[in-house]
Amino acid sequence: MSTAATTDELMDLDEALARFDPVMGLEVHVELGTRTKMFCSCPTEFGAEPNTQVCPTCLGLPGALPVVNAVGVESAIRIGLALNCSIAEWCRFARKNYFYPDMPKNFQTSQYDEPIAYDGYLDVEVEGETYRIEIERAHMEEDTGKSTHVGGATGRIHGADYSLVDYNRAGIPLIEIVTKTIEVPGHLAPAVARAYVAELRELIVALGVSEARMERGQMRCDVNLSLKPTGASKLGTRSETKNVNSLRSVERAARFEIQRHAAVLASGGTIVQETRHFHEENGSTSSGRIKEEAEDYRYFPEPDLVPVAPAREWVDQLRTTLPELPSSRRRRLADDWAISDFDMQSVVNAGALTLIEATIAAGADATAARKWWMGELARTANERGVDLAELPITPADVARIVALVAAGELSDKLARQVIEGVLAGEGDPDAVVATRGLKVVSDDGALLTAIDEAIAANPAVAEKIRGGNHKAAGVIVGAVMKATRGQADAAKVQELTISRLS
Repeated sequence: MSTAATTDELMDLDEALARFDPVMGLEVHVELGTRTKMFCSCPTEFGAEPNTQVCPTCLGLPGALPVVNAVGVESAIRIGLALNCSIAEWCRFARKNYFYPDMPKNFQTSQYDEPIAYDGYLDVEVEGETYRIEIERAHMEEDTGKSTHVGGATGRIHGADYSLVDYNRAGIPLIEIVTKTIEVPGHLAPAVARAYVAELRELIVALGVSEARMERGQMRCDVNLSLKPTGASKLGTRSETKNVNSLRSVERAARFEIQRHAAVLASGGTIVQETRHFHEENGSTSSGRIKEEAEDYRYFPEPDLVPVAPAREWVDQLRTTLPELPSSRRRRLADDWAISDFDMQSVVNAGALTLIEATIAAGADATAARKWWMGELARTANERGVDLAELPITPADVARIVALVAAGELSDKLARQVIEGVLAGEGDPDAVVATRGLKVVSDDGALLTAIDEAIAANPAVAEKIRGGNHKAAGVIVGAVMKATRGQADAAKVQELTISRLS
């Protein structure tokens, strides 16, 4: 049994990295956006009533035979090509046997030693350096059902009163992308893990094979991590943190496991090869189950499916359909937005690239779009401990706020209040403006009334302005802004104040 992990049993990160070198392996599961499942014609619509998208094939009933989804195979090849992989001339499916209730037929149809794509790579950039992440394989398989554990305090099976299983997800096409061993400078390991998953997600979305929405489970990462003494060549025992479902959490899981492993090893303990659960609330992991080896799954070729042998002409044709790759896209957008490579890397690290691009497409100026996503919204996401894309505000909302500011109907201060309202679920920007009464007061008559009141309350300041000290107008402007709850056009107030007293 492994030592239980708590936040008390961690070594300081700097100390851990001084004593040990982290070694990682990342396994990313991508749900394909096909209309039907991998081996049957059941729909794959997200959010349907439990157990309504099932049939004899995906339920594993006797006599039901699978048929391979051609779009799933095509998507797998396109992913492999985009990852610089070799595409197999011949490959086949296998049965991965295990006895859990999330697969009603008691095996998962996957690929074992004959994947459709292998030996590729993906380059990622962290702190100005490019790191090549080598890809071991990308193979086709089907997703499992979803278990819900009811009762208990953790949402896990241990301590639950009972469990429910929804088989709608069972059979949805998956591509599992497995890296080779990743060894980078220790202090960068968590950031490289995050950067790799972020780059991969961008690639998947660009290919159009999946929305790759991590919060919906459409893309999930298993973080394998081990430590070895600094300078040693022999790899340590690894742990596998399963189903991490956000970019931020990938980085946190890697960091936590470095600190946990180091504490166990430094105290003379032994790391047990096991799967672990990640806890979003505090960034920790906890023990799941002892990790199986390949032989435990008793793989054997799937007898009900013929091998897949993609014609070279088809593969070459699919190569021509590959879109602009993320690295090229970033260089193009950096030029279009007139920003430096450093600023572009900041945008990427914040997970804001696609959001900013979509905001510009919705009509916003590039500078303004970047300002709001990288400023107010990035700050809010950080405070809430979520990825930027998880905030309940759309690029169209931000573009509308930018338009209102540009039209002089909102000040930056009021715009921040509008964002606050949208994030609070009060409606779109126009609805928030109307409900909260946030439009800028620009009517000369209303402003002059407020200015006259401020002048009357500050006669000494008024005399300074009459004497040519226009900087003193700031006091009057401040009083008017306060009287109008920040809704006055400050520039116009200053202009009218000076004009009034000249």
